[in-house]
Amino acid sequence: MGVGYQPQTIETEPGYGQLFSVLLRRRNWLIGTFVSVVSAAAVATLLMKPAYQSYMQLLVEPNYQGKRGQTQNDLSFADSNVEVDYSTQLTLMRSSQLLEKALNSLKNEYPDLEVAEVQKNLLLLQVEDAKVKTKVFQVVYRSDDSEKTQRVLQAIQKVYQDYNREQQKQRLSKGLAFVDEQLPQVQKQVAQSESNLERFRKSQNLVDPELQAKALIDALSLVRDEQRKNDAQIREAAARYAELQQQLARSPANAITTNRLSQSARYQTLLNEIQKTELFLTQTRTRYTDESPVVKKIIERLNDQRAMLKQEAERVLGSVSPQLATGRLQKEGQLGDTDQALTTQLVEARVALQALQARQQSLQRSEQALSAEQRRFPRLLAEYGRLQPKVQVDRETLQQLLKARQELALETARGGFDWQVVEEPKLGAQVSPSWKKNLLLGVFGGLVLGCFAAFAREAFDDAVHSSDELKKQVSLPLLGMTPAVPEIAMNKAQPRLPETAQVVQWQPFREAMDLIYKNLQLLNPDFPLRSLVLTSALAGEGKSTLAVGLAMSAARLHQRVLLIDADLRRPNLHRQLNLPNERGLSTLLASDTPIEDADDIPLSATYNNISILTAGPTPTDPAKLLSSRRMGELMTAFEQTYDLVLLDAPPVLGIVDTILTASFCGGVLLVGRIGRVTRTELTQATTTLSKLNVIGVIANGSSDSVISYSSYEKRSNKLAVP
Repeated sequence: MGVGYQPQTIETEPGYGQLFSVLLRRRNWLIGTFVSVVSAAAVATLLMKPAYQSYMQLLVEPNYQGKRGQTQNDLSFADSNVEVDYSTQLTLMRSSQLLEKALNSLKNEYPDLEVAEVQKNLLLLQVEDAKVKTKVFQVVYRSDDSEKTQRVLQAIQKVYQDYNREQQKQRLSKGLAFVDEQLPQVQKQVAQSESNLERFRKSQNLVDPELQAKALIDALSLVRDEQRKNDAQIREAAARYAELQQQLARSPANAITTNRLSQSARYQTLLNEIQKTELFLTQTRTRYTDESPVVKKIIERLNDQRAMLKQEAERVLGSVSPQLATGRLQKEGQLGDTDQALTTQLVEARVALQALQARQQSLQRSEQALSAEQRRFPRLLAEYGRLQPKVQVDRETLQQLLKARQELALETARGGFDWQVVEEPKLGAQVSPSWKKNLLLGVFGGLVLGCFAAFAREAFDDAVHSSDELKKQVSLPLLGMTPAVPEIAMNKAQPRLPETAQVVQWQPFREAMDLIYKNLQLLNPDFPLRSLVLTSALAGEGKSTLAVGLAMSAARLHQRVLLIDADLRRPNLHRQLNLPNERGLSTLLASDTPIEDADDIPLSATYNNISILTAGPTPTDPAKLLSSRRMGELMTAFEQTYDLVLLDAPPVLGIVDTILTASFCGGVLLVGRIGRVTRTELTQATTTLSKLNVIGVIANGSSDSVISYSSYEKRSNKLAVP
């Protein structure tokens, strides 16, 4: 019997097609409401009394806006709590307080005139020129009395002008009082802020921190540039000094000592004498021994000369290092011209290098001092940036207050700015009812209300009105649609046949049933259903007629069909087909006679390949019979004898008979009548059948099916015409 389906929630978001179909379906509500509203608009226009309208124009300056030449800052001191705009001005001019003053002057002429009536008929608007709003306000008043429109506008005009003068005076007085109140406080703030700034400058020894900071940055940059240049010069001097040392092959101290001794004439004379004595000693030793008095005398004279040389070196150098022996002095004290030049250059290079190194240290000390000063300036600038703007703002505020006080005093002396009358109010001119406007409003309102009425009616109607709605409402395949039977089709049928027989013989219905049966076969062509229950959510949805039509479609395709009326409570199939009902399904269920072939079945009629078994007499307990083992045995025998067994079951809602019957059959086919079954009932029916093998749903009475068949028939007729 198959596995039951699980009901799902179907999304039914309305699209444009659905909205249009709702309007088409509820067109009577739409048209009726539309006609009623348009008619009411036309009647109201006809019954309107003649009206008169007069107007005046005023050149208006907002009461809270200053005169030309005043800045916005001046106005803010005059009154800081008032928002300046023309919309506010218009609202104030419509106020009941002003209109009440105007009506007080008209009490003698129009004692019954009320403020509400004036507000209703009074129109205030800002005149535009080339889409640019001007300062001209137009005041329009409408009434059924021509003179009344003029008199009301004249009274309103006087009230507006008086009101403007009063407001100007109040505004200027309040502004002047406000300025006088603020001046002492602002002056005190200016003095305090200037004093704070002066103390800060003195304590930090500053004139203009920003300029000083810039000068400090420039000085620091200059020192760092000098450091980089001095570093390069030091590297060059050191390289020169090292090169000269390498050429002389002696230390700078030795080079200086040698240079000084070489430049002493006396020292050089002693050196020459020593050299001569040494030469003479060498010659004498070739002839005498060291013990000879002659040699000893020469040696003694040589030692004296060397002592004199040392004394001369001490005189020239100031002191002689112990490391400088007499022989060393003799050697160091004699240099050539080249060595003397190199020695001079070495000394000069050393002096230049020491000078550059000293300058580098001085630059480093300057850079450290400037950097320390620079690190101090951000805090000073922050403090200065806090104090200086405060002084500037306070001074500007004081200047604005003084200027505002002067302007307010001058304006008070001048007396303000009066509103000027551009157009005086005249006798009201008659205005005819606006037929076009009223009818257009009626048409628009009629369409809106008509659509609202149609959708409201639709909202209270839960019925399914199309096959698309039916398909979206249930999660079952739509196996087909059967057309709604028009009266003309019934008239063309044979009047002697019952109504059901006339329907099933109607060509569009037959074609629809053939398509449905073919769809049933295609659901599972390898294992076709042998038994099928037709049911519906409610009674009167046409399932019995569909059962007969489906049986005829199967029979035309050479199937042996058994059609059973399984509604044992209210059997109807025998009435529709004019068949006897003395014996039927109930008698078979109540007996124990086995069914071996078709002859054992108490059929009510046989038509071609269709056998019909009616319900039989109504039993006392139909549910007991339908749930018995006998029902299962009968269905097994029927399926073995016939190719297809169709059971016309009762509605599924409210009674259990259909569920009991379907439990013995291969599948269930749900019938839904368009325009009758509701969404709620469909949901309840599918939920009730969820445990059974529900194979699909049929949309009965669908207009789409008739349209499709008619379109095909017309096209066929056109093609048949030569």
